Amino acid sequence: MSNGQTIIASRKTGPGTESLIKDFFALIKIGIVNSNLITTFTGLWLAFQFTGGHFLQHLDLIAYTIIGTAFVIGGSAAMNNYIDKDIDPIMKRTRNRPTVTGRYKPNVVLAISLSFLLVGEILLFSASFAAGMWGLIGILAYVVLYSMWAKRRYVSNTVVGSISGAIPPVIGWAAVEPSLSFGTLALFIIMFAWQPPHFYALAMKRKNEYSAANIPMLPVVKGFKRTKISMLIWILLLIPLPFLLKELGIAFIILSMLLNFGWLILAISGFKTKDDLKWANKMFIYSLNYLTIYFVLMIIFAIFI
Repeated sequence: MSNGQTIIASRKTGPGTESLIKDFFALIKIGIVNSNLITTFTGLWLAFQFTGGHFLQHLDLIAYTIIGTAFVIGGSAAMNNYIDKDIDPIMKRTRNRPTVTGRYKPNVVLAISLSFLLVGEILLFSASFAAGMWGLIGILAYVVLYSMWAKRRYVSNTVVGSISGAIPPVIGWAAVEPSLSFGTLALFIIMFAWQPPHFYALAMKRKNEYSAANIPMLPVVKGFKRTKISMLIWILLLIPLPFLLKELGIAFIILSMLLNFGWLILAISGFKTKDDLKWANKMFIYSLNYLTIYFVLMIIFAIFI
């Protein structure tokens, strides 16, 4: 950790400013914000296409929804950093977070988090009452249910955390169609089922770190074999889900099924692998590409509805 003189000196230079910005992005977990905005935009886009709305005639609503969701996710992520400031120094993956290095003091982090959450909710409620309410549900699911309750107590913490991760596309849809529809449920279930195999792969890679921090992740408590079985089950659940969006056409269903079967084959290969960590890394990378491609396909094929 840098001493006070180094910090003061760095703030007077270009690299120091860049470092502060980098720390800020780490505080709000900009990668998570960006990935969730893809799913939020997909929810918006599909709602417009399914209801016959005109995308370009509602740019204000789109801005409220996208920016509001970004603030809500960033604020929730900062709150998670605030809550986990005691265990983050233990884990290699998190020990460089600004709440650990001291670049952002706890009271500053709390102020940033609450400010982001307030601004985000104001924007979401400006889009629609339903979008604002779903934003609140997402905050409660991530901050309270996951970060404060399940994460340190239960092996099912990943599943609990999947609730909040499945809400951004619902926010997007609710901004356009507050009453929601079956398509919203489809997006929620897809996101919910995708997250456990994605995070279990990461947990396998970081098993020793989670163990040292006393976080009861599935690989820590049940071992790798049980984790692989669980990952396989969740991926099997994903296979029929493209049919929930059959309005997008047969080509979408075929391409989505190919994505699903590719992940299934990779999951099955894990039971024969000699290098669990290498396999887990492949699963993690595949899951990231899977999500991006899946939702981009939804956006593309929705144009032809």
